Amino acid sequence: MTHGRRALVLIAAVLATLSLGTLGFATIADFPLVDAVYMAIMTMTTVGYGEIHPLSREARIFNSVYMVLSVSMMLSVIGVMTQTILEAQFRDAFDRRRMRKMIESLRGHYIVCGYGRVGRGAAAELRKSGEKVVVVDRDEKRLELARKQGCAALAGDATSDDSLREAGIERAAGLVAALSTDADNLFVVMSAKALNAGLRVAARASDEPTEQKLVRAGADAVLAPYKTAGAQLALSLLKPHVRQFLDFALSTPEWDVRIEQVAVDAASDLVGKSLAEARIRGEMQVVVLAIRRAGGGMEFNPPAAAAIEAGDCLVVMGEAEPLRRFEIRAAGGREQ
Repeated sequence: MTHGRRALVLIAAVLATLSLGTLGFATIADFPLVDAVYMAIMTMTTVGYGEIHPLSREARIFNSVYMVLSVSMMLSVIGVMTQTILEAQFRDAFDRRRMRKMIESLRGHYIVCGYGRVGRGAAAELRKSGEKVVVVDRDEKRLELARKQGCAALAGDATSDDSLREAGIERAAGLVAALSTDADNLFVVMSAKALNAGLRVAARASDEPTEQKLVRAGADAVLAPYKTAGAQLALSLLKPHVRQFLDFALSTPEWDVRIEQVAVDAASDLVGKSLAEARIRGEMQVVVLAIRRAGGGMEFNPPAAAAIEAGDCLVVMGEAEPLRRFEIRAAGGREQ
């Protein structure tokens, strides 16, 4: 039974007992209504002020039965209330312990610091890609929302090394710094990189100078939401079809087309072949948009003669199932 229903049952039981006492004192003892209510409440609460009017033999018999009934009811109410409080306390402690145990078992997960609008969007995209997400925030309402949306949630200060360690930063694959102030995000980036130098970090920033500071602090990617939103608004006016395509490709669940990055393993049969020879588009139904070379260069819209080498990362577009098959092929036949 939920706490709400339990409270309603208790209130109904108390009111029923009070009504019974009022009715008895009003009919059997012939008390006025106000006196009957007062006597019933006084008996239920065991205050013991005494009889406000003399009671007849029949009224005393009724009052004796009512004393036992009403006191038993009040003791039951106190017991249930105590049980509810203890259950809530033990459940909170158990939930926190279970959450810590679950986080301790995670490997290669992503930490989202701050569950505001930017943090929620980042977590949603990570979950959509099948990644495990741990949210760190001080606001209990945000943490409750994060849990409902399938994330592990940890109450804490994301700028604290202890909170980051509790979130498993040493074992994490990446971190999103989405706190409300640039100073906090800068601090998170510095702390995260100090605790895990190999961690990939993405951070939000409000202005260009902060973007540069975050990059110098170790952020692998920096996003300025306001600048990006402005560019998207302008794109909606100037090139609405381009904007619609990007929305479909990046954020529309109903459309199965996705843009992904796929790393080429040395054991893959793609190594040493050109795009034409690999027949990626014709046979795999996947479009190669760009190639990020192992050496660091980027080739956009590569020609059919472009060769694929081990360590390259292909930026590709296609439906979910063809993309999955292509990822297996690029990994040398192994599920990634």
